[in-house]
Amino acid sequence: MSRTIIHTDAQQAVAGIQDGATILVSGFGMAGMPTTLIDALIAQGASGLTIVSNNAGNGGTGLAALLAKRRVAKVICSFPRQTDSYVFDALYRAGEVDLEVVPQGNLAERIRAAGAGIGAFFCPTGVGTPLAEGKESRTIGGRDYVLEYPIHGDVALVGAHIADRAGNLLYRKTARNFGPVMATAAALTIVEVSRVVGTGDIDPETVVTPGIFVDRVLDLSALAGTHAKADS
Repeated sequence: MSRTIIHTDAQQAVAGIQDGATILVSGFGMAGMPTTLIDALIAQGASGLTIVSNNAGNGGTGLAALLAKRRVAKVICSFPRQTDSYVFDALYRAGEVDLEVVPQGNLAERIRAAGAGIGAFFCPTGVGTPLAEGKESRTIGGRDYVLEYPIHGDVALVGAHIADRAGNLLYRKTARNFGPVMATAAALTIVEVSRVVGTGDIDPETVVTPGIFVDRVLDLSALAGTHAKADS
């Protein structure tokens, strides 16, 4: 029997997230960003959060909206600044949020390592830069490396395309990005999907994230249906 719970209420999907939690948030810009779950987290009220994501928010939605509510204490990301990252920029300049910059490949691998049970790994990226300061280094095969540690999440908020009722996931094109590794690296994985299909309706050969890694699924198609009934 599947342990995955299917939700049609966004607030129920994010219930129990604690203040101070480390939250892995999928997305490459807005592609694969679980905006409905983030909006529900804003309404839920958890604060003092550490957010791990590729970037630090776009415009005024998604992560930027969470930051604007002063719910985030620290951001760990590879790409904190862009033309529409004005919410993060203002908070960082004011000293209201901490930042840890991690090269994009290192970020993905540190999250993957957490899900794979790897204690640490040596990587050449960042050698000779401020990002390597204070880290253990080693020369292997004539090349310099620095030691990197896994990034574990208390919660992962992931945007996927389709789930079945057992929690198996498919992603859509570039929206796949960080979702698969984040789903494996958190104690609690919550996924929003455009629709949920029956168990067995997804070809096992095409499953990207197995349902064993997924705790809760928010069915956005059912959520839209609920809103339509409420408005009628």
